[in-house]
Amino acid sequence: MQSLQVKDYLNTHPVTFTPNMAIEEASELITKTHELGGPVVDTNGNLIGFLSESDILGKMLETGYYNEHVSSVDQLMRKDVLVMKPYDSIVELAQTMMQAKPKVYPVTDDDGNLLGTICRNDVLAALDSHIRASFHVTTKTG
Repeated sequence: MQSLQVKDYLNTHPVTFTPNMAIEEASELITKTHELGGPVVDTNGNLIGFLSESDILGKMLETGYYNEHVSSVDQLMRKDVLVMKPYDSIVELAQTMMQAKPKVYPVTDDDGNLLGTICRNDVLAALDSHIRASFHVTTKTG
């Protein structure tokens, strides 16, 4: 199972945000894609932050209350982002996810370029697929 790598299970087309994007626009993207959040990237595609639906929720309440635009992505995004590399182990990521950590992780190359995201569901699917395949092989030979 240690051979399972992040690169084989990541979402290569995640929702992404730009720093100057209005929170209302970010909220619309989250709503349409049904994702839990997404990376914030600069014009070169480098990861500079992460914005989750929970980050947006409070500001959207405030926007509704004041009936005006009150924030942009760069004001709400988290800059201390836990990042995965494509060669990282799915098993190690699963162990990390068992702690009180994010549900979605950006995946970057060694230069900080965004490659995609990986979420708990992706990790669960990887483990499930591997275990089912191993079980199927064991039951056929046994």
